[in-house]
Amino acid sequence: MKKTNCYKWARLQIIALLIAVMVTPYAFAKKPGWQREEVNWRMSGGGQIKGIEYPEGKKAPISHKRAVKKPRKTPILTPAGFAFANVIESPPVDGFVPWIAVSVTNARLDSDVFDAVTEYSITGNYLTGTPEANYIVGIYDTGASAHVMGNAAGNNAGIFGADLITSNTSVISGVTGEVEAWVSQPIGIFIDGLGAIEPNGLLWNRSGMKGQSNVAIMVGQGGQPVDLPTAIGSPLSVYFTAVFNNETQITVNHDGNDFNGPDIRIYEQDDPEIPVYSNLIPLELRPLGATGVQYIPILTDLFDFEPGSPSVITGTSSQSVFFVASVDLYEGTHSAIDKTRFMFDTGAQVSVIGSRVAARLGLDPAEPDFEVEIQGVTGVSEMFPGFYIDTLDIPALGDWLSLTNVPVVLLDVPSPEGGTVDGIIGMNLFADLNFVLRGGGLFLQDDPMVEYEPIATNPLIGDIAPPGGDGVVDYLDLAAISQAWLTTPQSPNWNAQADSAVDDIIDFRDYAILAQNWE
Repeated sequence: MKKTNCYKWARLQIIALLIAVMVTPYAFAKKPGWQREEVNWRMSGGGQIKGIEYPEGKKAPISHKRAVKKPRKTPILTPAGFAFANVIESPPVDGFVPWIAVSVTNARLDSDVFDAVTEYSITGNYLTGTPEANYIVGIYDTGASAHVMGNAAGNNAGIFGADLITSNTSVISGVTGEVEAWVSQPIGIFIDGLGAIEPNGLLWNRSGMKGQSNVAIMVGQGGQPVDLPTAIGSPLSVYFTAVFNNETQITVNHDGNDFNGPDIRIYEQDDPEIPVYSNLIPLELRPLGATGVQYIPILTDLFDFEPGSPSVITGTSSQSVFFVASVDLYEGTHSAIDKTRFMFDTGAQVSVIGSRVAARLGLDPAEPDFEVEIQGVTGVSEMFPGFYIDTLDIPALGDWLSLTNVPVVLLDVPSPEGGTVDGIIGMNLFADLNFVLRGGGLFLQDDPMVEYEPIATNPLIGDIAPPGGDGVVDYLDLAAISQAWLTTPQSPNWNAQADSAVDDIIDFRDYAILAQNWE
């Protein structure tokens, strides 16, 4: 076999499967007086969180499966003064997984053409006679600098049967080591949301699928302790607009496995059907200067080339992925302001901060709020510290996105620009939002951005203060009930909102309802 080593960047440390962690790992043993919950959360890349540990007697870290709380709009103090923000209190540790349906064809160009082609409908021929069944459920992963497919998925899609695997390999680095993956011949990759899958689990209607042809991907070799996930990355998402509707959750069964996630739709960049939201978070592709999606060719015969590496976004630099333009963080009297090296990663359920930011916030890795067990691509697990930080603000045109009591894991993740990123914005911070990810295209096109709006929720029963509610039942609501205690509609201090039991008196029945919904 030939290992990719043609250029400095050809031995790809794929960003979607990076996490070559530089933080000193903890000994793999539960701390005295701590309790543990088994979980299965996806990290940025091939890593998975298999367990979370926290002090006994403390409330378990919140999961995204909780009822959605309505973010409250409020002014916040920023380095530049006051700004209005949608404030989300205590986001979950784990967010959603952006599952998508993936189909594969043999769509490629001549061997001397190395650029991927954007396709707005399926081109080429399917690799099996039953494409309605031989599709893959993968992840829409903006943190992936190349498309990756597991070994089992590659067999199911027909890539191996169609002899579309080269003898070249590329390296995937993980938490506990690295593995090699095959580089494919140029193929066609096409995607749609879970909504395209019928209740019987078949993908009959593929008319809405969009994707790329002449693209080389990485495919798991098999025989590894952990098979690679299927992740469709930034080389595709940069050319499309993806709509994430967290308000509508979809569950499908495929190959005996249940997949649940938001309704995701893929559109051409300027499709008039794309919803328009008023809050805009600027993104950028980094490294800068990207102009196209291309694989590195290797000459195998006279005038005959094959991919020596998977297709990535290339230009003056390579392997570009999405970054949030600016992030502000606060912990007590400490702050880390205007950090520009936070990756925006739809493939990560959790959010991450690096050592530089943790130092600015005064965090002590020896005194974490919780710990997580991360299993890497080699199947080996290690423990890493987690913290709740006071505030994380993401500046936006319109209302900023402000999150309080924010759970993060302390990891140092390599950056495509060299060194490490400041952190990763994972989908736990977007679990309560509907949003649109505009890829922006490349050379001389629009900058990428995220447009968002809070999920419309029914008012919480008992959420009566301030007037109109603030998305949480707490001491403010208790005070409002106390002020109206034992009043009736004839009383001068009657508060109709406090009458949750709707019986024309504020009494123990209303107090019991408030207690049931107490945050």
